[in-house]
Amino acid sequence: MLNLEGNNQACLDTGLPFWEHMLEQWTRHGQFELEVSARGDLQIDEHHLVEDLGLGLGAAFNQALGDKKDIHRYGSCLLPMDDALVLVAIDLSGRPFLKFELPLPVEKVGTTDTELVEEFCRALVNEGRFNLHIKLIHGYNAHHIIEALFKGLGRAMGDAAGYRGDTGDIPSTKGRL
Repeated sequence: MLNLEGNNQACLDTGLPFWEHMLEQWTRHGQFELEVSARGDLQIDEHHLVEDLGLGLGAAFNQALGDKKDIHRYGSCLLPMDDALVLVAIDLSGRPFLKFELPLPVEKVGTTDTELVEEFCRALVNEGRFNLHIKLIHGYNAHHIIEALFKGLGRAMGDAAGYRGDTGDIPSTKGRL
């Protein structure tokens, strides 16, 4: 369950503490409400479940946007967190595209493979049907970099999905997104 006009609360049960922490940050900074219960083949690794989380969250976000009337459409955030500074920009265009320039200095944060961050983002974009650019400006602590990404992603998505006013317009010269 995803509510874009939520209470900044997340209720998460995935068996993936690191990802639950990131999704809590996304929820709080996007000002959403999120409830997720998911299971996967964790005896093998986290890959499939993380990808499925991205797919499910993207689909839920796209569905929650509805016809996209009266939304801002665009959102961006330049988010600092300690040593990390990450830029996130989004266009709810209806066209999936990911530019991921977030080199991570280590292969793992705890037991989590850092390469899964890009896999999650790609799945999110593909099912969410939006354009997402992510760029690391600077940083050296992988946890801080990833957390800055999720906080910035929440803010950018919250801004893009935000209500512009009762115009009845879809923010596109083509009349659809």
